[in-house]
This record gives sequence, C-alpha cells and structure tokens, in this order.
Amino acid sequence: MHINRWIGIAALTGFVVACKTSVTPSKAPAEPEAPTLVQIGSKSFSPDAFFKSFTKNQFSSDSASSLTAREYFDVFTNTKLKVLAAETQGRDTTGEFREEITSYRDQLAIPYLTDKALVEELVEEAYERLQQEVHASHILIAVPEEAPPADTLSAYRAAVAMRGRLLEGSDFGQMASQFSKDQTAKSNKGDLGYFTAFQMVYPFETAAYTTPVGEISQPVRTKSGYHLIKVHDRRPSRGKLRVAHIMIQDNAKTPESQSKAAGQRIREAYERLQKGESWEKMVGVYSDDFESRQKGGLLPVFGVGEMMPTFEEAAYALSQPGAYTKPIKTPYGWHIIRLVEKIPQPSFEELEPTLRQKVITDSRGKFVTQSVIDRLKSQYIIRENPDAWSELLELADSTLIVGKWNIPETFTGRTENPVLFTIEKTPATTREFLDYTRSHLAPRPAGSDPKLVLRSYYNDFLGKRLFAYEKENLENKYPEFRTLMNDIREGVLLSQVMEEQVWQRSLDDSTGQRRIYEQNKAQYTYPERALATVIDARDTTILRQVLGEMAKPPYTLRLKGEELLYQNRQTEPTIAQNNTLYKLVATLKANPEFVVEIAGYRTADEADSISSARIGHVVRYLNRQGIPITRIMEKDYGSFRPVAETERNRRISFQFFSNSRKDLERAVNLSNSPDAVRITEGYFAKDHPLFKDADWKPGTQTLNRPNGRVLAIDVQKIEEPRIKTFTEARGTVINAYQKILEKEWLDSLRAKFPVKVNEEELEKLVR
Repeated sequence: MHINRWIGIAALTGFVVACKTSVTPSKAPAEPEAPTLVQIGSKSFSPDAFFKSFTKNQFSSDSASSLTAREYFDVFTNTKLKVLAAETQGRDTTGEFREEITSYRDQLAIPYLTDKALVEELVEEAYERLQQEVHASHILIAVPEEAPPADTLSAYRAAVAMRGRLLEGSDFGQMASQFSKDQTAKSNKGDLGYFTAFQMVYPFETAAYTTPVGEISQPVRTKSGYHLIKVHDRRPSRGKLRVAHIMIQDNAKTPESQSKAAGQRIREAYERLQKGESWEKMVGVYSDDFESRQKGGLLPVFGVGEMMPTFEEAAYALSQPGAYTKPIKTPYGWHIIRLVEKIPQPSFEELEPTLRQKVITDSRGKFVTQSVIDRLKSQYIIRENPDAWSELLELADSTLIVGKWNIPETFTGRTENPVLFTIEKTPATTREFLDYTRSHLAPRPAGSDPKLVLRSYYNDFLGKRLFAYEKENLENKYPEFRTLMNDIREGVLLSQVMEEQVWQRSLDDSTGQRRIYEQNKAQYTYPERALATVIDARDTTILRQVLGEMAKPPYTLRLKGEELLYQNRQTEPTIAQNNTLYKLVATLKANPEFVVEIAGYRTADEADSISSARIGHVVRYLNRQGIPITRIMEKDYGSFRPVAETERNRRISFQFFSNSRKDLERAVNLSNSPDAVRITEGYFAKDHPLFKDADWKPGTQTLNRPNGRVLAIDVQKIEEPRIKTFTEARGTVINAYQKILEKEWLDSLRAKFPVKVNEEELEKLVR
C-alpha cells in the first residue's frame, strides 16, 4: 500500500548510502582518475562507489537473505536512474525540496554540535545517583549570578564565616531559620527532605552527593548565590509508586464547619472500606479530586521528592498492592492512599534515552554547551574588536537589569557599524549584537552589575555564532556528514519520484487494480480459517473475571464524567452545566462504543420526582446533540446520602460503559497490570501460535500455556479455503501493481538515459 513519507525516505535512502559519483570535488586534492563501473546518461559511477553502497545495503531488500553483488548491481543502477530522473525534472531546486533537506540537516547536525563524551559521562553519573536518595538541609546566602565582584566576594566570605560557626557547634536548623534567604527556611529550617538526581540544580546536587553524611559542604555557587549543604542521610532508592487516593478538600482557607465535615466524611469513607465496600465505589462517592476520580482515584507515577512529605511517607509505608492507609492530612486536605504498584528502578538500558534527554535539557545542559563552545574556540580563529566592545560597555546601565535597555538614539542612528568579532573570516557586527540583545532581554535580579549582564549577552551571542558557523561548515569539516547529507538528498528525490510515478498511481487507478486482480485471482486465497475470540489471561482468576464481564455487556469502565451539582429543587441544567454536558457528548462521540449511565439523586426534603426530572433533562440534552437513547442508561437513586451530605445529594453523576471488548481489556489491565489480559477477535489460520495446542473445531475450550498464562478460545465457525474478494485482496493487488508500474517506468528511463556497464570492472566485483 501507500508508503508513509518518512518511512519511504528512510528505506529508499538505504539504497543510495555511500554512492558517490567519480567526479572529484574541485577543492579536493588531485587523485588518480578512478575507472568507471557504470555510466547512466551523462553520469558515471566508480567501482568504489558501488562497493561502499553494496557493503552497507546488501540486506536492504524484500528478501530476508543478503543480495549478491550481481543482484545488488541492478538495485544500484535502478536507484541511480530514478534519482537522475528527479534531477532532470529540477526537483532538487524547488523550495519544498530545500525546506525538507534543511529539516533533515537540522536533525542530523545535532550530534556534531554537542560533546558526546561529556553527555555519556553525565548520563552514567546521573544513573548512579538515581540509585540513592539524599536527605539534606541548606542555608542560602543570596547573591545574583552577575553581581559586582565585591558583592560576590562579600557573599562568599559570609558563607565561609557561617560554615565556621556551624563547625564550631551552632545549630544548622536555627542558623537556616535566622539567616537563609530561601523563603521556605522559616518553616522548614532549611530541611529539603530526601531528593535524588535531577531534582536540584546540578552544582547543588553534586555537592549533596559528594559531601559525607553528617558533614557540611564548602560554599556551593549556583545562580541564586552560595549554599552551605548539610547531608543528614543517604539511602538506596525506593523506586517509584503508582497509587490511588480518595481526597477530601480541607485547606487553610476552609471554614471551620466545612473542615469538620471533611474530617467526618474521610472517616466515613475509611469505615466503609473497612467493612468491605469497593474502592472504586468509595472514590466515586467521596473523592473531591475530579480528575483522578474518573480513573478510580489513580494518580500519576511519582518518586521521592515529588509529593508532599506526609503523603509520600504514608504511600511508601504501604507494602502490598491493594493495601491502603488510614486517613492522613496534607495542606490540601484529607487522603486515603491505596498502593497500586511498586515500580523498581529501571535498568540503565531502559532509562538511558530518557537520561540523555534530561542531561541535555536540565541545568547540566549549560555545562555541555559550554564544553562545545570551548572546543570551537580552540579550533577556530576568533578576532575580537576591543575598541568596539569598550564603546558598547559604556552604554550598560540599570535599564539592562529590568529587561529594558534604553540605548541612546545617537548611537543606534549612526551609520557606523563596527565589526565586533570575526570567526575565521565571518564577521559579527555591533548592530547584529544589539539586535540579538534587544530580542533576548530579560529582567535580572536586583543587585546585578549592568556591565556583567552585558558581558553575559555578549558571551551568549558569541557562543551562538560559533554554533552557527560550525553547523554551516559541517560538510567541509566532516566527510561522513557530507556523505550522509548526499544520501538524504538522493533519498528525498527518490521518494518524490516514486510517489508520483508508482505509489500514487497504483492507489488512484482502480481499473488497473481490478485488471490485476482478475488476471491473478488464484494467487489471492485464504487458507482454512477459524472465526474466533481468544482471551489470553495472566491466570485463571483474571480469566474468570473477564468471562464474567463479557457475559453481560456493556462492560464497566474505570471512567466517570464530571458530576452536575444542583441547587435545592433545581432540575434544569445551567449554562455552566450545559458546558459540562458538552464535554460528555464529546467523549461519547469520540468513542462510538461507549454507553453512559446517568444516575440521579435528590435530598430527603425534595419531591420524589426531582431526581427523575434531573435525569430527563440531561437525557433530552444528549438526544438533541445526536446521542441516541440506545447509548444511555438511566438510574434514579432518589434520596441516597445522609442528611449531612445534602449538597452532594442534589446531583447527576455519569459512569461510562462500553460494548467494545478492547475497552474491557484496557479496563481490566488498568485495574491489575498492563499484561493481565489480551482479547483478540477475528480470523485465525491453523498455524497461528494461539491455536498451537487447540482443537480445530467450533466450540469453547480452555488451555494452560507453558508460560503459566491461560487461554480461553471460543470458535464460532471454521471456514473452508476460498479466493479472496477484490476488497480483501486489494492491499496485495496494489503491491503487485506497483511492481508492474515501476518496471514500465524503469524501461522508459533506460531508453532516455542509456546505461553503459563496464563488464570487466563488474566482473572483478562479483567474483
């Protein structure tokens, strides 16, 4: 069928890798003239070009086995013919082509513009640190990153003096509370709790991991100032957790009466759980966290230092999945936490791609960037203009600190534009620097030195110009990059002409497809097949659960809609509530197999008909929005909650169900583990792995697999072998039609661009 644009280019580029014409670039040293292996039109290709391409791409074909040199020669020649056709059409000169090549080039240039060795070192270091969690406190002596030297020195001396007092026995917590400029120090006495890699800026993290337990670090410089860090403890990583919770809001702003009611509600929820009521039901009845309530209270996976300490410690204290805590209090309210899964630290191989991305993007990235800049400074000749810089430095004033640099018009309006520096022979002018600075202006902390701030902009500007110069010259500097870009260029051209001449034509020509089908019907057949449903379960308990659910569709999902809360005796939705209902409609339209249960409630002092009236208005709204009555279930629960819960009694709630067995599969896996069950429906051939030990006949059967899993197979019927219909065979037919179109096109190209083969040279290669 039609090959995806990116996949097509990647696959086709494989055939042109390392293929270079024998024409020597004008700047290259003179070399002995290479013999010609094949001439296609006016272009000639050397044995060396062919051999390099062959050694890289002899496996790049539809065949599982490698191609011989003779077989690959046809692939090589055909590829070059197609590229030549694209060039003749001028495809390599269009704006679309240049834009696409630029996009590829930007991606391929990235490894050349970073310090790969340093990145790998930082990745390995980060993984090692992730195996431990550090408990530390700190005191911050604040000083801006670009403060005057005198202020920086004064802050450093203050940090040294304070460290001396601490070493003499002063209490770290009291000192932090009294002197630290960290805004949280008053309440936590500088205690940061446990943390791990990537949760602090890199210099701070490094000091915390290298300072012995019980000791205080030397002053550590970050952009905030100098830190004194006391390490209290280190422990092995406890991994990450997946938990669910029931949460009832109760914060510092909650009125006393509501706060008391919140405490009563969380205790009631806990007591009902203790009596055996289901977790999912209690989440739906009590939790105020709407987002997690729709997922059975499930929260995103978290690790140490990512949640409130009280919540975190209670969650980590749970040992078995399914266990839950007593009610605990955090600044957000009351929680009951249920352990879903303990996730151990992944292996280095699993975590490496994520770590590499984090190393580049977090505070470590600054060190990586500076390493590359230092390397480029040593490789290129940079000439700076001290006179031009001195003139600019005189313009640095306090407006730089607030992010609004007021440059005098007498300076900006003048005609002179001195060169500020050159990289090799490429100049960067004063005006370009001013434009860069004005477009990157950002406020700096009070106390920063305007001249140092301007110097910081200058360093950034110089660094970016070095990166740009390096990027522009990658082809000249790195032969392998030049080869790679040539491969990409040919791959893009090849994809474009194949799209026009073969792929799209084969899709559009339904008459040609039908002709191919009629001429080759006997080739398009189905073997004997079973129409069946197969349930592949982790164990018999999961299998029984799934079979029980499948017996009574629609299937319950762990998904709820946002509730509608009503005023006393109100039955019609408000405008705001209609907006909520619109979201419900959107969910139903996006999931055609979904069914929604609409549950109505009322308070004891409302008429019996109120809850049903509320349901009726919602149902009519859904019908008007195109949701048929067959996708709606109605439940009138009347007066359901205790009198103390009057506000939540006046409501409509929404529970989703589904007729799709795939949705059932997802719901079961979400409640248990990602591989708890797999439900597969459709036709199966006799040699299908799931039918290896099954009886080949209609009916139901259960099988125990060697890996401990259990299969339930329901075979509805066995179909005899038959010829596929045109619709069923269309994908295979199109593939066959593409081969025919490609051959016809290549024949026409060979007539237009004669192919002359040096058989003597070819024979040397294929021996």
